[in-house]
Amino acid sequence: MTTIRREVLTLPAAPLGPDNPLPPLRPLDEAHRIDDRDRADLPRDMARQVDYEPLRSLLPVQVRDGYGRGRAPSGLDALVIENDRLRATVLPALGGRIASLRHKPTDRELLYVNPVLQPANFALNGAWFSGGIEWNIGATGHTTLSCSPVHAARVPAPDGGQMLRLWEWERLRDLPFQVDLWLPDGSDFLYVGARIRNPHEHPVPTYWWSNIAVPEDRRVLAPADEAWHFGYERRLRRVPVPEYDGIDRTYPLNSTYAADYFYEVPEDRRRWIAALDEHGHGLVQTSTDVLRGRKLFVWGTGPGGRRWQEWLTEPGTGGYCEIQAGLVRTQLEHVRLEAESEVSWLEAYGPLDAPPEGDWHSVLRAAEDRLEAALPRADVDGAYDAWLPYADAEPGERLATGSGWGALEVLRADWKLPGTPFDEDTLGEQQRPWLHLLRAGSLPEPEHHEPPGGTLVARPWRDMLETTAATPLAEYHLGVAQWHGGDRAQAVRSWERGLQSLQGLESAQSPRSPRSAQGPGAAADRWPLLRCLAVADREDGHHERAADRYAEAFADLCARRPDGPRDAGGDSRWTAVAAALGGEAIGALLAAGRTADARAVWERLEPATRARGRFRLTEAELLAAEGRREEARAVFDEGFEVADLREGAESIGLLWARLDDAPLPARYDFRMRPDRE
Repeated sequence: MTTIRREVLTLPAAPLGPDNPLPPLRPLDEAHRIDDRDRADLPRDMARQVDYEPLRSLLPVQVRDGYGRGRAPSGLDALVIENDRLRATVLPALGGRIASLRHKPTDRELLYVNPVLQPANFALNGAWFSGGIEWNIGATGHTTLSCSPVHAARVPAPDGGQMLRLWEWERLRDLPFQVDLWLPDGSDFLYVGARIRNPHEHPVPTYWWSNIAVPEDRRVLAPADEAWHFGYERRLRRVPVPEYDGIDRTYPLNSTYAADYFYEVPEDRRRWIAALDEHGHGLVQTSTDVLRGRKLFVWGTGPGGRRWQEWLTEPGTGGYCEIQAGLVRTQLEHVRLEAESEVSWLEAYGPLDAPPEGDWHSVLRAAEDRLEAALPRADVDGAYDAWLPYADAEPGERLATGSGWGALEVLRADWKLPGTPFDEDTLGEQQRPWLHLLRAGSLPEPEHHEPPGGTLVARPWRDMLETTAATPLAEYHLGVAQWHGGDRAQAVRSWERGLQSLQGLESAQSPRSPRSAQGPGAAADRWPLLRCLAVADREDGHHERAADRYAEAFADLCARRPDGPRDAGGDSRWTAVAAALGGEAIGALLAAGRTADARAVWERLEPATRARGRFRLTEAELLAAEGRREEARAVFDEGFEVADLREGAESIGLLWARLDDAPLPARYDFRMRPDRE
């Protein structure tokens, strides 16, 4: 019979560290955007969905950039669901990722299993890691839940056994979702029932891609003769399958540069994708027709792709590619989920044995015949019909706890969400001030000198902020919510009112009016408001004023630095906010040509902060701006690793090109596109 149990998975892991305490006000640096030259040639429905509500802000989510590159053996909580044929290992604290899927009769691992846990800057909000099967919900890119906990529990399965349910509240779109893992007795296939619900009274854009890592020495099969090719030069083109530019691209190692291939699966064809080794053994994924899209992602064999492969794991452990399944043709699109509605589907994952070599259509036909014999298409539809009534089944034993954000939203709106309870006992410290706003109508002041914490930006919370007492803290949060909503002028006015209120408190040291701050307390910290105004100035092209405000904000933060020892790793709350604000300030001061002021900020950062790879790169940029080219070049010679280097970022290569005519050293080469467009 199917069993579900707890285990501890031990592997070398880099700690996640603290989140960035500054609200992400600047636009997303997202690589997956289409060049305008290609829009006219898109099918009408694709063009419409590409333009439908693309994500423009990470708010209310904070950036996760506190991790490093130092790994130590760590125990990760795991949940194992298995029958007599398959064993799936799930990591509930890391987005519900399926870390391993092992076929027991053949003793074959069906996925690419990363031997380490190394965060890297690939998720929408930063920290992400490679390997296994991940559930991407929210918007184009890897989910913000990549390294966050989800709720997990046992629930009844349609065959009388038990399922493992994972569920959470996705904050970018404010949507609850669930993933039910079901292993029928004797089945070679893991069933995955997935559902996204929109409890709101208005439509919401949604997005889903199931992302499956497999070893890259495979041939990838999908029932298509064409694909949409998207590379990091941001061009989207329709190309033939399997050969493009005279090369069979269904072999991941045949490509030089990183690229996506979104397969154009005909409407009447079964939805499936497989990755088979040279002997014809591998993994197949299939689904009900709602999950329309299929994709192959390759890193390529160029130096940049190889460097990223090493960066995400350990040298010599083998590379991987990704096969994926989503709601639409490409990951550049979002779909409209109507008010008070839901979308659901069923996926199946299991072994496939079929000949990978030969004529494309013959290979596809043979693989599809083998799939139909192992798991008929009608059986997938039947499993979905059997699962759907159980999607509302109330969870039994709780196996893991996610965030309290869903509980807060359910309390606010009194939503009923059968099958995915967001219980009040999951509310935590992050939700505490917002629960107080909801129940008492006011925001409590944080402890003295603590960063303000995250802001809730959805319209109902913004309405509450507009009617609460206009303390400097409330004006700060209101401005962030207004900025997210596109009301930038109002946001600036709110932040300026907050500063004026602080100035009044500092001069009068008494309440001004019923809408003034209730005593000095933590309201004496000016840097959060100054930093927001500096971002606004920089976005509007006022670089000199932005530099002034950044310098003033950093000076204010340093003046209020609390006494007492830091922890050994330099990751105290003060250190985290000083690093985040200091890094932004140096960038703004350099952009304004104020190298001396940038150097002054650099000198006030803690030594542990300056030693981090991100700040070693900043040091080289600062030295170059000061005209000290040889010293800047020496930073490269000494070596550094920017742990949070962004996918597609080229900052290291651009700085190197300013300092040296020699080729970029391999250790710094993360380029994901050809030099020409």
